[in-house]
Amino acid sequence: MKMIVGKGSCGIAAGANKVSAAAEEYIAEKGITLPVSVAGCIGMCYLEPIVDVIDDNGEKTTYIKVTTETIKEIIDAVCNGKKAEQYIISPEDKAILDKQTRIALRNCGIIDPENIEEYISSGGYKALEKCIKSMTQDEVIEEIKVSGLAGRGGAGFPTWFKWTAAKNAQGTKKYTICNADEGDPGAFMDRAVIEGDPHAVIEGMLIGAYAMGSDDGIVYVRAEYPLAIVRLNNAIEQARAKGFLGKNIMGSNFSFDLRIKAGAGAFVCGEETALIASLEGERGMPRLKPPFPAQKGFWQKPSNINNVETYANVPWILTNGGDKFCAMGTENSKGTKVFALTGKIKKGGLVEIPMGAKVGDIIYGVGGGIKDGKAFKAVQMGGPSGGCVPAELIDTIIDYKSLAATGAIMGSGGMVVMDETTCMVDMARFFLDFTCKESCGKCIHCRVGTKRMLEILTRITEGKGKDGDIELLENLANQIKASSLCGLGQTAPNPVLTTIRYFRNEYEDHIYNKKCTAKQCKALISYEIDAEKCIGCTMCARNCPVGAITGKVKETHVIDKELCIKCGKCVTSCKFGAVKIY
Repeated sequence: MKMIVGKGSCGIAAGANKVSAAAEEYIAEKGITLPVSVAGCIGMCYLEPIVDVIDDNGEKTTYIKVTTETIKEIIDAVCNGKKAEQYIISPEDKAILDKQTRIALRNCGIIDPENIEEYISSGGYKALEKCIKSMTQDEVIEEIKVSGLAGRGGAGFPTWFKWTAAKNAQGTKKYTICNADEGDPGAFMDRAVIEGDPHAVIEGMLIGAYAMGSDDGIVYVRAEYPLAIVRLNNAIEQARAKGFLGKNIMGSNFSFDLRIKAGAGAFVCGEETALIASLEGERGMPRLKPPFPAQKGFWQKPSNINNVETYANVPWILTNGGDKFCAMGTENSKGTKVFALTGKIKKGGLVEIPMGAKVGDIIYGVGGGIKDGKAFKAVQMGGPSGGCVPAELIDTIIDYKSLAATGAIMGSGGMVVMDETTCMVDMARFFLDFTCKESCGKCIHCRVGTKRMLEILTRITEGKGKDGDIELLENLANQIKASSLCGLGQTAPNPVLTTIRYFRNEYEDHIYNKKCTAKQCKALISYEIDAEKCIGCTMCARNCPVGAITGKVKETHVIDKELCIKCGKCVTSCKFGAVKIY
């Protein structure tokens, strides 16, 4: 029997370290034998901290939202051969995992990421052994080609093609690089994979290196992922000690070693040539292509770059066959995709589903729908470089081609869900503010154009929009897309273009009617108290931080609009719905 505490970043933030410490202390106090292990995030971040108890028969019982107090009740129940029923995961939540097809996430939340033996017991490094002992380089690449695996970092470029280009490039020194610079707001797929199953990424890189003839590898991880870096470092040391990294791996002529580079958190370094510049100690700025990294990459040597999720799929494909991976998905998008569900969603976290599912399948079938009974309005897909998919397109198929048709992109897999209270103009402003700040400045259109677009959007949300602003935004957006060197500038206008395309009425309301449809832009709203509903309880006045509300007990209160800072505390504190937003 053993206990497993979920210790991904989400679990730790929810108190998993304290729960684990309390469990170990209580177990020692009771003098019982109950090993406490760790696992990464299983994807159900909204239920953290999560604790699994596996009995002597291998049966697993999952407990959710565990605290330092409830863990004692759980341990007491376990000692008595019972279960703490009140803390067990509901069948509805448990079914969320059954609705998924987990390949990249196959071990996340299941095995101990700090123990290589558990990865080996789950079949780890068998795919590497198969490649080294019974497959040629071309046969490995052919298996990847059959699978249809495309880059999961956003571009969706065929993996086999990149590997072939690197293999055929001239030169004996070649680099295998993993892009773990996950910079999209609302995206945490790569972080979760490294925290929960680092050896899958290492094995995927080893297989890729074998196929390309590379002996040197680098994982470029953003420094904001300290836990991922610690666990990846630990995994590299363990793999090296086991002989999976280093010279003459598994008695063969294949040698490969790996190191970590902590990036400074520049969004533009998600672009492969900017990432290479950063690796070389230069400022992260994109380079002209060609030559492509496969010909001249890191230190002008042939280099291949794939992201975390792409590499994590590779061992499964080599173990189970490319045809099984290819059998999932659509004609132009094969396999599964991991998405990070955030925003106004009931059940936020990580999900992995086969390509070809519908947007609504994730939002409602897995994510449980919208919080607080609100209406679904749109979902931003592909992060700040993506676009908005509106409610009327909820049946859109999730594959590269279908999403591109909506104006959005697959991206790395971020899904920011929005409800009826979201102002789409302000949302576009938010994402453009991010890309404007993250622009490296190399291209004039990106550096200056995104700034001008942001100024226009800010002016519109402040009630200062004017006739022609929408057309000016579209004109600027198209020029930036056409003239920027890298993917950041080429996609930065997407949130603006898609919100204009699907929510033009909101832009027009802001500009011509000086009204925010969603009632979110402070300059365009006002607060008033409904005399018929106000009972004079004084709660709104007591919660107003600037004393803008006056009135006697049991008498109608009044808001001084000159003093009001529109913080909304009066709305949330009123139990009678007397405070209205206009």
